[in-house]
Amino acid sequence: MATMLGQAEAAPEPASEQLPEITGRSPWALAARRLWRNRIAMASLVLFLLIVVVCLAAPLYAHDIAHVNPFVNNLNGTTIVNGKKVPLMQQGGGVLHLGETPIGPTWDLRHYFLGADAQGRDVAARLLYGGRSSLGIGIGSAVICCFIATVVALIAGYFGRAVDAVLSRLMDLVWAFPVYLLAISISTVLLTSANGLQVGPLHIAASSLWLPTLIIALIYLPYVYRPVRGHVLAATEKEFVEAAVSQGASDLRVIFSDILPNVVSVVIVLLPLMIATTILTESALSYLSVGVQPPNASWGTIISDGQDLLYTRPWVAIAPGIMIVLVVLSLNVLGDGVRDALDPRARLRVEE
Repeated sequence: MATMLGQAEAAPEPASEQLPEITGRSPWALAARRLWRNRIAMASLVLFLLIVVVCLAAPLYAHDIAHVNPFVNNLNGTTIVNGKKVPLMQQGGGVLHLGETPIGPTWDLRHYFLGADAQGRDVAARLLYGGRSSLGIGIGSAVICCFIATVVALIAGYFGRAVDAVLSRLMDLVWAFPVYLLAISISTVLLTSANGLQVGPLHIAASSLWLPTLIIALIYLPYVYRPVRGHVLAATEKEFVEAAVSQGASDLRVIFSDILPNVVSVVIVLLPLMIATTILTESALSYLSVGVQPPNASWGTIISDGQDLLYTRPWVAIAPGIMIVLVVLSLNVLGDGVRDALDPRARLRVEE
């Protein structure tokens, strides 16, 4: 009996007393703390930010370190290798030692670090400039896609009935087409148009980076719309929404003040995953010559330029492929970490 009484006296305290460190903290603060404690997710974020910073420094590298113009052909140019001046295009390349082959990697940041492509252009400089285009289009299209899809989902989920039916059928229409087939079709039509994209006073040239950005954002709208709409439908059935409506709150106030804060976490989780997806899509379209147009470069166009040099100068195609893998991998791991941090069923224990 004494032992049982001792065990009863040593019973654990209520959960609210065990976890004083989370008392009074907002859910966002707890999610940020959980994400900060996820070392793999934070390492992925650091890797992604490092790649972004390096790509943003492309003009600095090209003009001040390598002293090259990566957008101009340089077939007759020369560079320095081991203190000697050598031509960029070397005679007798390949297995049969015929024709000309661009110089390979010198592993010298000042002199064609990754070698030259078939036009004598610095591959390392083009790699950084291509990253600016690929990352810009990927991030821009993902943000535009998530913003439009969220607004449409809020309207459809809140008003329901005919509004929901019309908007959902429009999204199903886009959903019915294969992603790449739809993107290639739209890109081909707009690229072959003399005026590019002309919508009233808005004009986007065929060579503008905004064109693939808007196309990619359009084709992925249903992929964000569907999960967000489901959470909006669930939120509209909650008591706090009914209380706001019964008190005479306007529709805009209910949508953006009561429903949006409860579904924004879904958009935050989807955003890094969508960025990874849109970067892959942009690279595929650019590889097929229906994405980024010359004189601009992207990782997809660099891979296309290097496909004929795979047996002699493989780094022309391998380098952008590695960059795509690192970016997509880091964003997917980061997205998983954000999802775990925002999961309301996750453990609430946060150590100081």
